[in-house]
Amino acid sequence: MRQILLFFCLMGLGCLNLNAQSSVLKFNKAGEFKIVQFTDVHFKYGNPASDIALERIDEVLESEQPDLVVFTGDVIYAQPADSGMLTVLERVAVRKIPFVVTFGNHDDEQGMTRAQLYDIIRTVPGNLQPDRGEADSPDYTLTVKSSDGKGVDRAILYFFDTHSYSRLKDVKGYDWLTFEQVENYRKQSASFTAANGGQPLPALAFFHIPLPEYNLAASAENAIFKGTRMEKACAPALNTGMFTAMKEAGDVMGMFAGHDHDNDYTVMWHGILLGYGRYTGGNTVYNHLPNGARVIVLKEGKRTFDTWIDLAGGKQIDSTVYPDSYVKK
Repeated sequence: MRQILLFFCLMGLGCLNLNAQSSVLKFNKAGEFKIVQFTDVHFKYGNPASDIALERIDEVLESEQPDLVVFTGDVIYAQPADSGMLTVLERVAVRKIPFVVTFGNHDDEQGMTRAQLYDIIRTVPGNLQPDRGEADSPDYTLTVKSSDGKGVDRAILYFFDTHSYSRLKDVKGYDWLTFEQVENYRKQSASFTAANGGQPLPALAFFHIPLPEYNLAASAENAIFKGTRMEKACAPALNTGMFTAMKEAGDVMGMFAGHDHDNDYTVMWHGILLGYGRYTGGNTVYNHLPNGARVIVLKEGKRTFDTWIDLAGGKQIDSTVYPDSYVKK
């Protein structure tokens, strides 16, 4: 780990801990802000099967030149956890691109806790996550500023830790967002809306484990899909109401998860787009789709965004526009 951190220093990137949003995210002069989502890298340090994951990350970053990179969980899948995590994040850091990480259910199974990994991630130049305080892995929020340089908030990005497995003996499967997380989101959203004159700002949400509404949307007879659905969403069995909170708040346009390696679809549910990233890893765990990434482009001052999947060789597939591509004419 020390060798990798030293490498960052030698590259001239510095070894400073960055507080949340110490780098200003803002729309460019064309009024666009580009996000690349990598998910389920399942990186195994020293295993050649993971080489293709690093190759794809490098290729996508080179071709897309994003304003922000989001890793939505299960970044690592073997020990040593610190070396694996830093090797993956190095691909972004050397390009001086701001980035964040939300944990999956496997990241803290590799010999290090969520808190330990979070602190390591925070040492990497370009990371925008806040100090975790007393939490092992806090939720956090970033804003995208106006293109005119006046520093006005024009969009919100929410990031949630969806934890790992159910903590109730009689409930099987994956964990759920807590009531406290839902309430914290409601308060933050209301604060942003009040500061914007009562008008909700356009927002996106990112996390690892999909919400139960993913399966409701996928089973709807009139659902408009884009992309591939090869497995049921592995959502928690219990629902604590995050989707309803977002619908009522009116800011979130779309949410993007990972977790299910054979899904990369997007589908509308009550006006909110439910989406997956594209599996980014190599053959270190089950997968039946060529690895890649999701790209999302926000538009300043508009409740719309473009999104598509990037694959090897710069190939782009499943390009859509929210909300137009998901509304029946």
